[in-house]
Amino acid sequence: MNQATDTTREYLLSTQGRLGRRLIQLYAGLVLYGASSALLVEAGLGLEPWNVLHQGLARLTGLTIGVVSIAVGAAVLLLWIPLRQRPGLGTVSNVFVVGLAMDGTLALVPEAPALAVRIPLLLAGIVLNGAATGLYIAARFGPGPRDGLMTGLHRRTGRSIRLMRTAIEVAVVGTGFALGGTIGVGTLLYAVSIGPLAQLFLRVFAVPPASHGSTAVATGSPERAILRP
Repeated sequence: MNQATDTTREYLLSTQGRLGRRLIQLYAGLVLYGASSALLVEAGLGLEPWNVLHQGLARLTGLTIGVVSIAVGAAVLLLWIPLRQRPGLGTVSNVFVVGLAMDGTLALVPEAPALAVRIPLLLAGIVLNGAATGLYIAARFGPGPRDGLMTGLHRRTGRSIRLMRTAIEVAVVGTGFALGGTIGVGTLLYAVSIGPLAQLFLRVFAVPPASHGSTAVATGSPERAILRP
């Protein structure tokens, strides 16, 4: 009996420790994701696809890019309803934390007019974005709203994730650029490097899976939506 009790206690402690680590990873990843996106904005050499749209809408509406990111994330999350996607803690947190972290970082980081400063900002932003992506995906609390849109369309239409991702991102980049969003060498560099970087950091930050499921985790996995070219 004592041995069984000790085993149960060890299991509970292990589970609690794993959950604590996952929560730290989730929120650290989301904050760093917003910060990395802000660095790309400050670099001014091209943004990741969704932030091209966010920046264009921000210039159109006069809102901050972080507030627009939150509004777009919430709108995309509503599209999960007909796709029968189930959000997790990470999904809802993604909507708010990334936008708030982006605006907070933009308020703290001074403008960088010199190209000699903007290039390192761009590179740092891309690498940090890869690390942040690995952190929050490896936490396994559900995909972000935009990632879930891709996987949901894949399941509903039967089309490949590659096609769904390409179609959505071409649409958001085109719309964002038409509204005044920034595309450039940074957009291209991000596109070709984010997959390998995120895959690397996913291995670095991987959390061993628990033997029992968690109600905070949404079904499905965003890894293929993000990492597959």
